[in-house]
Amino acid sequence: MAPHPTGTKRDRDRLRQEMTEAGCDLAQISMEMRTRFRLRPREAWRHAHGLTLQAAADRMNDLGGSRRGVEVAADASLIAKWEKWPASSGRKPSPRVLVMLAELYGCGVAQLLDYEDRTHLPPADRQLLEPRPASASPTPAPPPAPVLAPEPVGGALVEAAADESAVWAMWAESTNVGDLSCEQLAADVRALARAYVAADPPLRVFTAARRLRDKIFGLLEGHQHPRQTRELYVLAGYLCGLLAWISSDLDEPHQADTQGRVAWLCAELADHDGLRAWTLSTRSKVALWDGRMREAVTHARRGAAHRPPGTVGVLLACQEADVWARLGAIGEAQEALHHVEEARAAQRDPDDVGGLFSCDDFRRLNYTTGVAMRVGRAATARDDAAAALALPARRAYGTEAQMRITLASAHVALGHPDGALEALQPVLALAPEQRLAPVAARLREFAGDVARSPMAGSRETSHLQAAVEHWCLESAPRRIALPSGPLAGGGAD
Repeated sequence: MAPHPTGTKRDRDRLRQEMTEAGCDLAQISMEMRTRFRLRPREAWRHAHGLTLQAAADRMNDLGGSRRGVEVAADASLIAKWEKWPASSGRKPSPRVLVMLAELYGCGVAQLLDYEDRTHLPPADRQLLEPRPASASPTPAPPPAPVLAPEPVGGALVEAAADESAVWAMWAESTNVGDLSCEQLAADVRALARAYVAADPPLRVFTAARRLRDKIFGLLEGHQHPRQTRELYVLAGYLCGLLAWISSDLDEPHQADTQGRVAWLCAELADHDGLRAWTLSTRSKVALWDGRMREAVTHARRGAAHRPPGTVGVLLACQEADVWARLGAIGEAQEALHHVEEARAAQRDPDDVGGLFSCDDFRRLNYTTGVAMRVGRAATARDDAAAALALPARRAYGTEAQMRITLASAHVALGHPDGALEALQPVLALAPEQRLAPVAARLREFAGDVARSPMAGSRETSHLQAAVEHWCLESAPRRIALPSGPLAGGGAD
């Protein structure tokens, strides 16, 4: 197999797993790493164990700390320099270091050195590391203790300490991501959040978000300034929130919950109230459509308690009102609607991301008209929904579909079957790839309302119920389970 000039972490992990499953030992894995990815021997042994630079440094420090007189102060930067030597950017490992690395990796010192290393080792170091001839005695003699370089004293000690501090400062000052890169990553996250509500194919957005999340996770495994680390955690959290939202729209609540928990972890690690609130809003949405109503209320209230900037406070109050209305708790729903207005009045600063992670007036009205319908104010729901739909603003079609279902339900409750059918036509005309799980659930609920209304039993009603059933059979989640074509999507609340 032709050697690859470089190897990503995923490439190395895959190779290590495949060779381990094939029964290869660490020496064979290390040699394949060297050959395939053109790694230096010490780096190849580290990757054969699946260790990061920092993990190797931590283990070496633990190994040295367990033995009096052989302590070391290794960090990720120093491990990297030992691996790169004899390149100009490297640092020569002492015999003591090589002996400890060999013990750490479970190999011989000779396996950590190639020909280039040997040609650059001082003769004294090579002599110390040369294996001793086997004893002629029938009883093997114990291996000689490694000869360790003496600790510096006097002025040399002061110089060594300064050198060690300088090496650490170089590591602390280094970063694997610049401010411009962070800015680009943030722009990419915002673009994906906008793309999802602009009817881009959901699996395309999902795939792109997953790829960008993995890129940011990979950066977080490296080293950057604390400010940049926090920013990366925030971006990773929003991406996991986006993945959670799409998973729920595709009727995968378990996977959505997993993404939501990881988003929350990122928010905690970043100590970011805005991300905390949006994560709890996402988790409230997932819980609602999975039938966990009380949990949905809890998440919404916890999110509002953070008093975050932007429009998420409005959305959280809307979500709480929606849940209470579904439970028939009219008083609690009305109180939550009051909190919606309070959140609007207290709104400050723009949203960090926008798109899916924003709550404009149309999205708010989708919730409030739905609540009005559920608490028995059908005329208010009809008038407000019709007025909102008449506005020429751009909006997510999933949200618009739910608004139209609310309008159709209001017409049924008010005894206007023609108005209901007219309102529902754009929803029934949605392509199968646009029929997300929340819209399907709302449409089934509408069909149930029709069956209990004075319209029940009419020819128009039978036709409508058959159309709804067919619509749901051709929904986006079913196309995910039985793929028959590309999926297009726009977020549904």
